[in-house]
Amino acid sequence: MEKEDLLALYRQMVLIRQLEDKCAEMYGKAKIGGFLHLYNGQEAIAVGALSALNPDDDVVTHYRDHGYALLRGSTPEAVMAELFGRATGTTGGRGG
Repeated sequence: MEKEDLLALYRQMVLIRQLEDKCAEMYGKAKIGGFLHLYNGQEAIAVGALSALNPDDDVVTHYRDHGYALLRGSTPEAVMAELFGRATGTTGGRGG
């Protein structure tokens, strides 16, 4: 892989980690209800797996899927809004 491609993958992993860290912080402050299953330490799995797929390939996730949403084009703001149960979330706040 080219250096630029490797840097892009690294940046994706860092973005996922930053989001997960913020999620943990907000969950600790009881801003996120229910259960929160984090993906810290597993970012390379999502980044590596999705980098091998075509953009139009389907992906089925599970309960540790915040990073997958980011990698497929969701913004960090939309993912966080979903966890906070807001209408501006990725599924209109129904998942949070």
